[in-house]
Amino acid sequence: MASVAHRVFVSHLSGVPVFDPNGDQVGRVRDLVAMLRVGKRPPRVLGLVVELSTRRRIFLPMTRVTGIESGQVITTGVLNVRRFEQRPTERLVLGEMLDRRVRLVESGEEVTVLDVSVQQLPARRDWEIDRVFVRKGKGGTFRRKGEALTVDWSAVAGFSLEEHGQGAESLLATFEQLRPADLANVLHHLSPKRRAEVAAALTNERLADVLEELPEDDQIEILGKLKEERAADVLEEMDPDDAADLLSELPEEDKERLLTLMQPSEAADVRRLMAYEDKTAGGLMTTEPIVLRPDSTVADALARVRNPDLSPALAAQVYVCRPPDETPTGKYLGTIHFQRLLRDPPYTMVSSILDEDLQALSPGAQLPEIAGFFATYDMVAAPVVDESGSLLGAVTVDDVLDHMLPDDWREQEFHLSGEVNHGD
Repeated sequence: MASVAHRVFVSHLSGVPVFDPNGDQVGRVRDLVAMLRVGKRPPRVLGLVVELSTRRRIFLPMTRVTGIESGQVITTGVLNVRRFEQRPTERLVLGEMLDRRVRLVESGEEVTVLDVSVQQLPARRDWEIDRVFVRKGKGGTFRRKGEALTVDWSAVAGFSLEEHGQGAESLLATFEQLRPADLANVLHHLSPKRRAEVAAALTNERLADVLEELPEDDQIEILGKLKEERAADVLEEMDPDDAADLLSELPEEDKERLLTLMQPSEAADVRRLMAYEDKTAGGLMTTEPIVLRPDSTVADALARVRNPDLSPALAAQVYVCRPPDETPTGKYLGTIHFQRLLRDPPYTMVSSILDEDLQALSPGAQLPEIAGFFATYDMVAAPVVDESGSLLGAVTVDDVLDHMLPDDWREQEFHLSGEVNHGD
């Protein structure tokens, strides 16, 4: 039997404290941010509006919420403290949905929304609004009370986006389920005006994923139309190697201004990558592979591999190093492919099952050498190690392909099942 999904009514979240993993309070929940979708599909909950002790309100993505329980919210501890700005496709649940007059689909009767519940989807980190608590009659909560009942989201009308006439919002909702590469292809073939409208409506995380799949000209055009603070936020959400490639195409003054606006730790990784020549292992690598200490266990490694935010290539293997375990690490000891992790007991120390014979790439290795490595060893990712023996990062096969394919490869394929309106 499937497990029961976690559900909570949003009125119970208003004002609850938000804690980091160490138990320190970072703020309080002031609202939830949801994205309406076409037709009867439940809205997706994007995140929380959190008020810090300084009274500044920030956006906390649901991907950084690790628990909602007994009057508190637990986060990963990683917060972007830039002020929250609502986007065109976003709705504030407490501020814009509650006390709203909607219609029951079956009877056509008008009702007042008193509350809505949000549900975590099984086996995923996504949340969506699934039920609506309404009261019949015109009096709402302050006059004579009518019958109150809880109904499924699909049982009410008056919330969702219309199928037509909503411009970029409707287009965005229509293509919400597309993979980033497919949505990138949609954007690539839109007019510049419509492309900017859709990009403005995407969340930072979604836009970052899409930018990574777009040609450089489109990346530069879209980034240039964003406010500088938002552009910095999007760059932070991109893989460091992709952010470095994009920034390297900008004028020096613009590049430095955006790097200054980024979080220092994120900017440091990007600056380090920009120091390497293009089409070398150092220039192609990501600085965020899975790094484990030698006293970690197979269970620890598998827990890291299961991270849904990792690409399949990065999740294919782990790298064992002496502390520090953030790149550049201490001495690189070896690699373990995830298939080997599946063959050993969970309590096994990773130091006992290392592949120590796999040759690492130097940061100056050129593209033909890197491609030869993948062909020779049938790998999808390769460690990059400097002269001192420290792991600097990992090159993945998708990055190699991106730089080996012709510049116009995106124009040669991609046939989507639906048609896209290219007009303004």
